[in-house]
Order: sequence, then C-alpha cells, then structure tokens
Amino acid sequence: MSLPLALQLAGWVSGLTFDDLPDDVIAASKLRMLDVIGLALAGSGTPFGRSTRAAAVALSPPGPCHVMGSGERVGLGTAAFANAALAQALEFDDTHNESIVHMSSPSVAAALGLAQTRAVTGRDLLLAIAISNEIACRVGCVAPGQFHKRGLHPTALFAPFGVTYAIGRLLGLDRDVLASAAGICGSSASGLLECWADGTQTKFMHSGFAAQSGITAALLAANGATGPARVFEGRFGFFASHLQDADAPKDFGRLVDGLGDRWESRYSSFKPYPAAHVLHPYLDALFLLQRQHQFTAADVTRIDVPVAAFIVGIVCEPVEEKVVPASDAHCRVSLQHTLAEALVYGSLGKDAYAEDRRTNADVQALAARVGYRVDPEYPGPGRFKGAVEITLNDGRTLAYTQEHNRGSLENPMTYAELRGKFDDNAGDLLDGDAREHLAEWIANAEHLGDASVLVDMTVGGD
Repeated sequence: MSLPLALQLAGWVSGLTFDDLPDDVIAASKLRMLDVIGLALAGSGTPFGRSTRAAAVALSPPGPCHVMGSGERVGLGTAAFANAALAQALEFDDTHNESIVHMSSPSVAAALGLAQTRAVTGRDLLLAIAISNEIACRVGCVAPGQFHKRGLHPTALFAPFGVTYAIGRLLGLDRDVLASAAGICGSSASGLLECWADGTQTKFMHSGFAAQSGITAALLAANGATGPARVFEGRFGFFASHLQDADAPKDFGRLVDGLGDRWESRYSSFKPYPAAHVLHPYLDALFLLQRQHQFTAADVTRIDVPVAAFIVGIVCEPVEEKVVPASDAHCRVSLQHTLAEALVYGSLGKDAYAEDRRTNADVQALAARVGYRVDPEYPGPGRFKGAVEITLNDGRTLAYTQEHNRGSLENPMTYAELRGKFDDNAGDLLDGDAREHLAEWIANAEHLGDASVLVDMTVGGD
C-alpha cells in the first residue's frame, strides 16, 4: 500500500527550509502578507468587522494576540479567527484560480497569531505562509470546481489543511505527528454556502474558521491527539465524504506530485476589485470600453456577456437574486449588479456595495439589462476570461475580451498597484508614515528576529 498522502505532504513540509523557497514565492508571500493586513484593517471598520471584533472579545479572555487594527488582545485561536475573517469581509483577498480557494487570509492570520505566542522569525513566518498557501491550493486541485457546485466553499474546506501543516512546521512537529494533525483537521473542514441564497455573512467567516481549525488541529496533535493518516484518500476521508457521487473526478496526484518543483500557489491572483474573482475580467473589459468611448450608464440599452458554465451558479443565478441582491455580501457574487454598479458609479473599490449603491434605482434598472450566455469554448477553473458586448441607445455595439484577469500570473498587478490598494485599505487606521513603516518591514521580513512586530504595527504598538 502506498504511503498515505497526508504523510507524503508531512515529509515534504518537515524537510522544507526557507532556503528551499524560490525567490518569486518569497516575494509573493510578502505581497500576500501586505495585502491581507491591509484588508484586515479595512474589514475591521465594516459592520461585519465590528461584529467579529465584539464576538472575539466575548469569546476569549484577554490573551497575547492582537485583533488587527485595535488594542484588543485575545487568545491565539480567537485572534486568528478574527483577523482572517476581517480580511475576507470585503471579498477582496487573493484567490487560487483553479480551486478558487482564498488561501492567504487564513495563512497570514494564523502564522502572525502564532508569532505573538512564541518565537517566530521573519524567515519562519514566510516559510509558514508559503507552505500553507501551497497545500491549500494543492488540496483544491484534486477536484477543481466540484465543491462549489455542491454548495461548499473551497476556503473553508482546503485552507484549514494548509494552516495545519504550516503551524505544525512552526511548532516543529515530526512527520507522523504532522500527518496526524492533518487527520484531525479533516474533521473540522466545512463551509456551507447557503448564505448565497439570502445574502447573509457566513462566507466571510470561513477564512476565520480555517485559520482557527488549522491551529487547533496542530496543537492537538502536538499534545498527543491522533487523526487518520488517510484523511484525504480514505474510505471515509475528506474527498469520499464530500464528493460521494461517482461523477466527481479526483486526481490525487495533484496533491503531492512535484512538491518543491511546481509551486501551485504561483497560479493565484491578487484582486483589484472587492468582488468574486470570476467577475474581474468582465470589470476590466467594461472599464476599458467606458474609458475608450466615454459612454454613461444612461447610454446603455443592454450588456451581454459570455460565461463559463462553472460560474453560472456562483454569480449569475438565480437571476432574481443577482439582479436585486439582498445585501452587500450578495452584491459581491452578482454579475448583474456588479457590472451595473461599476458602470453607474465609474469605479469599484473599497467602498463599493454600500447600501445606497445596492438600492440605487439606476443600478437596479441596468442590472436587469445585463444578460449572459454559456459559451462552451470558455475555459474552466484555472483561467478567468471575460468579455462584454455593450449595445448603446444610438445603435452602436462595443465589445472587448479580457483573456486573463488582472492580478493573475499572466496579467499581474504591479507593486505600485498593490501598494496603492494597501494604502487605501489601511488608510482609515494608519497614517502615511505608519503604512510606509509597515510596508518596509514586510518587504524585509526575512531579516526580522521577531515577526510579531508586524502585528504590533497595525495598532501602533503597546
């Protein structure tokens, strides 16, 4: 019998060092940390963020870990939950294109949380983030697209495993104990998406649960608790339990083949817009045409878009829910509303989907004029392609196709764009000097003797 997959992953993680990381993976891990911290600061000011912070304080006695952006200190698991959830509050955190897992908000929150409880250097921190992100992406590659269609959220399912391995590595767990931690983690992987039916907020919590579950599993295993080594491929394992029907293909080789040579996390995208990632190429196409031809929403008779079949149930249907979303959370996964709001207001940034925008009569009228059709030639999970065809009142038709979403490996955002996003997201809580100081320390994180200083900088220190 072949070595269990959890043990194969554990063997790789146990032997990996910072010096084994490719330069581009290190650089990306720094940028992902910058992005997540900025998003957590922005998320803390939202209604969901205020609820999360209040709940964190109620859940935990005072502890060693900061909730980002505040002076509140709570226990490790609670801080990791809160900070990861805050970073997801705007649907603005990065995504692995194929699996559609938001891997960085849980990984960064968990690793920074642990750094506030024990000695973690900057090199340790970057290694942990790289490990967590890589494994979360690889778990998602076993059966891409299969979980969303069953109403399950990839972040809540795949990211806990990444966090478990990363925290286990920081704790110095050996191979067998680390695999046992993964087995424990499998019992907490969840993520129902019924919130998409009514616009409630549970999806934003999934990053938090992922961070908290991964930490919990690693610490349980470190203290002697056991979990099944065949948690991934076993008869009652993760994939068998969640994908029970025979039509769900699974390629377990994607989990372990080429570890250390092919870095799956490279195929992840940063977000220029706070909306479902599959919408981004459509937004880019829309804004480009608007800049080129200077039309307004009032000039538009209709917007038509081709879509890949796999995104229909995510952002296109049920049509009545997508055209008139019930909340800002609902808006972020609506093709119709998002394109309409973007055109009516001319932008889609941190403050998008506010209540006055969601209920704007012009936005709702234009959303009803957005149509879609499934194009069988469109790529499946792994590449986000989008096109818009705009019919104007004067009879003209304008069209543009965006082959790769901006922020992807094929169409990357620049450092200036990512830094601008961070400044905008963090600007309500950190002044310019504080943002510059934090960004510089992140850029040089491998030289930090104590990584916890990065969290202290989000609240101005003690």
